[in-house]
Amino acid sequence: MGRKPVEYSEASPAVLAVFDDIKSSRKVDDVNNFWKQLAYDPVTLKRTWESVKEVMAPGALDPLTKELIYLAVSVSNGCAYCIASHTAAARKAGMTDAMFGEVMAITGMANETNRLANGYRVPIDPAFDR
Repeated sequence: MGRKPVEYSEASPAVLAVFDDIKSSRKVDDVNNFWKQLAYDPVTLKRTWESVKEVMAPGALDPLTKELIYLAVSVSNGCAYCIASHTAAARKAGMTDAMFGEVMAITGMANETNRLANGYRVPIDPAFDR
């Protein structure tokens, strides 16, 4: 296991500013362990939070869709922490058990067919090539 998470009471002013923004933006009492680990590098903490906040902000995709995509990529990358975190976030955004099952089925199927296409070196159809 890595270092112990940087707790709010132990954080530097630069880290506290990011922690406070996370708490305010997400309407939570505390930040999760991902952010507490990044707090060992305040520059990376701030940059990562700003990027996540921008990418996950309301846009053309609704919050649930964004969380489902994040969950699918987390599963594909095998990140247990991210799977847990984004499953919780997706459930909070409205994901049902049936939706979770479909996302897992799609993720598994996409990974299988992606590897088959790569392994067979399937040429791209002209109709797909923009």
